[in-house]
Formats: sequence, structure tokens, C-alpha cells
Amino acid sequence: MNYISISLYKKLIDQAMNEGMVLADFDDLPIAIESIKDIQAVPADTFFELHEMLDRVLDPGFSVRVGQEMKMDDYGVLGLSWKTCSRAGEIFERSERYFQLLSNTYVFKVEQEGEISKIHLFRDAYRRGVELSNESTFSATKVVIQAITETDISPLSISFKHGAPKDLKSYHDGFKCPILFNQAHNFMTYKTTDLETRTAKADVSINKFLIERVQEETKGIESSSIKIVSDVERLIKDALPSGIPNIIQIGKHMGMSSRTLTRRLSENGITFRELIMRTQEKMSKDLLKNTSSSVGEIAFQTGFSEQSAFNRAFKRWTGQSPTSFRQK
Repeated sequence: MNYISISLYKKLIDQAMNEGMVLADFDDLPIAIESIKDIQAVPADTFFELHEMLDRVLDPGFSVRVGQEMKMDDYGVLGLSWKTCSRAGEIFERSERYFQLLSNTYVFKVEQEGEISKIHLFRDAYRRGVELSNESTFSATKVVIQAITETDISPLSISFKHGAPKDLKSYHDGFKCPILFNQAHNFMTYKTTDLETRTAKADVSINKFLIERVQEETKGIESSSIKIVSDVERLIKDALPSGIPNIIQIGKHMGMSSRTLTRRLSENGITFRELIMRTQEKMSKDLLKNTSSSVGEIAFQTGFSEQSAFNRAFKRWTGQSPTSFRQK
């Protein structure tokens, strides 16, 4: 059985109450509102059923309106990973890795066609609630991209496999682009260059390191090798939800060639590969000790493509399984 985060379920209820519903309207829910704080996820069909009920009760386009209110924190570990993306389109790569590792609920796939990129949402609707959830997902995607880039980047078009509702006002207000229904696939299109836009966090990070390189050149001094190691470690930590970064990628962020970065790390007696493994180990232990993230979610956050590979690596580092380490 597939499950949906309780935070998304609660978001539907909160938005419905913002639109005029009251607590008594939810008395017949299979999961009582007062018990929400004690659970982490709901069965997917329970989530879709709530979507359907709210669509019947409220004005058309509720799914789009609730998507507009989504915040990255509402998506738990996945949303946390979006905050450290280096470019806008990376949210889809991280989402794809996350769902491949942790579920088969749905998956994004980016198909680049020259100046236009299609973002497919491969989640076929076996019931109306899935159609509505797909609408919310696309609506929230626009919000997330604008949030991480701090720009007004918008899609060029939206396409849904299902039919059109009777009133499209909320759709036009939310997406502000052409919206097509009864299409062959669910997808949204963006300018390819928009998806390459650096995120606000990456902009600050890259500019910081470039300023340091300019200061090194003009003052004839070099940052200490210890500081270089800590900087690289931080960049590796940010990059791991997208998979293992390469030294060229990290060097580019720091305004260094891979050769220079290799030399600077070696001055501190460590290789780039060793630093990756050290960062993965430190992150894993910290997440197991100090968060309630599942082992699968921690595997995602630390750059592993399979939970079994994470388990083997952790056993190699500590002599214990992740579960045993957490219990102790």
C-alpha cells in the first residue's frame, strides 16, 4: 500500500477551513483530525478520497489553490533537499531519486527539446482524487521553483490527461499560462534556460567562493587548507541528495579547477573521494541520532541510490546496521 505524508493531508484540511469549512465538516473522515498529530502518513487512497470530497464541496480549482499554498517544509525530507539545489531543474532530479528509492507513487521526468523542456508526471489516475492531486503537484511545483530561485519563473504551458472542470478561473489565476486538458500525458513545459537558473542559495554560495578567490589573487594569500576542506564538505552535503557529486562540479562552485582543488585537499591529507565518504558517514550518524527520518530517507539524503547500499556502507563504517545504531 502507498502512503502520503500527513503534512500534505493536513494541508488539504487547513486550506479547506481557510475557504469556509468547519471542523464538523470533517467528522466522517476515516482519520480523525485530533489524531493527525500522532501519525506520519496516511494511505494514499485516504488522501485521494479527501481530495475528492473537497472538490465536490468547494469551488472548482481547490486542488490548484491548495498547491499555491504549499511550502517546501510540507514535503518533509524531499522538501528539505530542494532547499540546497544549485539550479531550478534539480528539484525534478531529486524528486525522481527520492521516489525511486522510497516509493512508486509517482515520478517526474524531464525531457529536453531544445529551448523547451517538458516535465512529465507519470502518475496515471485510477480515480478522480489522483487527477486532483496531479493538479496540486503542478501548482506546487511552480511555487517551489519561484521560491528557490526568488524569481517569477513560470511554466509555458500545462497539460492534463483528464477533462476540464466547469470553471477554470483558479487554474488561470494559479498557472498564468495556457492549460490544456484531454491530452496524451500529464506534463508542464518550461524554458530550458529557466530550469538552469541558479537558486538563490547557490548564487550566494558561488559568489562567496568567487570573492574569496579574487581576494587570494589580489592579496597573494591562500585560504587555509582546513577551511577549504570544511567548505568542500559543506558543498558535498548540499549536493548529496542529487547523488554523489564530482570534483569538477564542486570546484566550479568554488571558482577552482579540479586540479587546484585536488592539490588543496591533499595539503590537508585527504582526497575528494575520502571526503565524500567522511561526509556521508557524519551525516548518516547525525540523522540517525537526531531526526525521525526513515533509513530510506537518510539513504536518499546521503546520496545512495539504494537503501541496501546504504546499509552495507554504514555497516562498514560502524560495524552496526543503521537500525541498531539508532536504537543504541
